[in-house]
Amino acid sequence: MLYSLLRPLLFSFDPETAHRLTFSAIEKARRFGLLTGDAIVCTPRNVMGLNFPNPVGLAAGLDKNGEHIDALAALGFGFVEIGTVTPRPQPGNPKPRLFRMPRANAIINRMGFNNHGVDRLLANVRRSNRSCILGINIGKNFDTPVEKAADDYLACLHKVYCYADYIVINISSPNTPGLRQLQNAGELDRLLAMLKSNQRKLADEHGKYTPLAVKIAPDLEPPQIESIAALLRAHGIDGVIATNTTLSRAGIETLPHADEAGGLSGAPLKHKATMVVRQLNAALQGALPIIAVGGIMCAADAREKIAAGASLVQIYSGLIYRGPHLVREIGQALCASGSSVPH
Repeated sequence: MLYSLLRPLLFSFDPETAHRLTFSAIEKARRFGLLTGDAIVCTPRNVMGLNFPNPVGLAAGLDKNGEHIDALAALGFGFVEIGTVTPRPQPGNPKPRLFRMPRANAIINRMGFNNHGVDRLLANVRRSNRSCILGINIGKNFDTPVEKAADDYLACLHKVYCYADYIVINISSPNTPGLRQLQNAGELDRLLAMLKSNQRKLADEHGKYTPLAVKIAPDLEPPQIESIAALLRAHGIDGVIATNTTLSRAGIETLPHADEAGGLSGAPLKHKATMVVRQLNAALQGALPIIAVGGIMCAADAREKIAAGASLVQIYSGLIYRGPHLVREIGQALCASGSSVPH
């Protein structure tokens, strides 16, 4: 209720300013103990070998540098994914690069992996209380050639390995030139082989197994989804996140900002993302779990993703448009119905 009153004020600012103001308010509320509330009563979900206290997570992109982990956990999330982080700091694409489309409950972004670099992110993680499952989403720097992308992923993997509960390999952002090429069979096969080899070495070295998940695009054709699923299975990847933002503008072509470059998230992505989850589920045959994200704006949307084959869900745009109450709404609905696919 409170967020519905505040949203018009926040939406009067440009999106990045509103983002900063919102996090400032959330941090103040946390410090004064105003974010404590009834926990979502839920049977933990064992996914990727981790016990998730509830199935609702925050998608990567909102807290790129891991600066607000404790405040986000206090909103009731069962898990929080930070990043995407790159080996070196980078400013991202020129502003403006983030556009609201309220009539469609949608957002277009072309942020371009703006972040302070992996070392700063880890400093923030070390200062946090880590009261929820923490995922760290890693990517390549914009100026790293695609043929050398593995170097960036491996650099981040080695640095974040001991601090993450799970690690996400982002090969699907549309805002880093050439990144989606890594979803092609040959490139993906080589990348996954190197990542799994290093994961095994790190697990032996640290006595800790940190699961790896791969985040894929919604703009894949069925044969591509089947190919990716086969490679994920062959290399023993621990999970897959479906999906990132879409380049499609179907159904919103006439709305303001529809012609802006970047990835589209929010309600218009829902059916496209759910279709990918369904196709992945059929191709994977339970070999690894799916974390679903894309267009989840209410509890019914989350149930749809679970019914399509997901084990967990993540939100981002829904949080912007509906506010923190959405976390509890989805969590209570999924936990009350026992909606989960155990892995």
